[in-house]
Amino acid sequence: MIWLELALIAFVLLGALFVAFARDVVGAIVTFAGLTLGIAVIWVLLAAPDVALIEAAVGAGVISVLFMITVKKTTGLASSAADADEDGGRLAAFRSLNLPALLIVGALAVPLGYTFLSLDPIGAADAPAVSSTYADGELTPYGYYMEETLEDAGFPNAVVAVLVVYRGLDTLGELIVAFAAAVSILIVLGREDIL
Repeated sequence: MIWLELALIAFVLLGALFVAFARDVVGAIVTFAGLTLGIAVIWVLLAAPDVALIEAAVGAGVISVLFMITVKKTTGLASSAADADEDGGRLAAFRSLNLPALLIVGALAVPLGYTFLSLDPIGAADAPAVSSTYADGELTPYGYYMEETLEDAGFPNAVVAVLVVYRGLDTLGELIVAFAAAVSILIVLGREDIL
């Protein structure tokens, strides 16, 4: 199974590189949709089908369609790769490398890779996400929410307590982002009459 995960990670990374450097806007949008589907499959392998469904619907579906509509409304669907081929051949279809951005991405990838490699294996019985206490007896976040929710928040249901009490500002921020996204969609579609 590890070969499938590694193949998906390689697919997503290569797709991201193509999206970042391609001059063909439509090709970049289609590749973006494909790599988000790859990410959705990775979420399924990590036993998070709800996140995978959102990733596939929003990333591959809605965002890709909005990108295509935006390109059509702003510049048309003419590909700039044909113009690049006239200038200098096959390599001209890609943007030049941005060295400062590459250094920043590399600097962020090192601690992210270290963190990823230091995580417990998927499904480990003693992982903090599924056990109530650490080895020294201290409560894990899971254990804290399960044991202290009623006393701290006054809610007998831990899910409601987390969403309303512990993550209230985060939930408000998500609603603001959703509202801004809806307004942006209406603007892109030219539906000012609804606003």
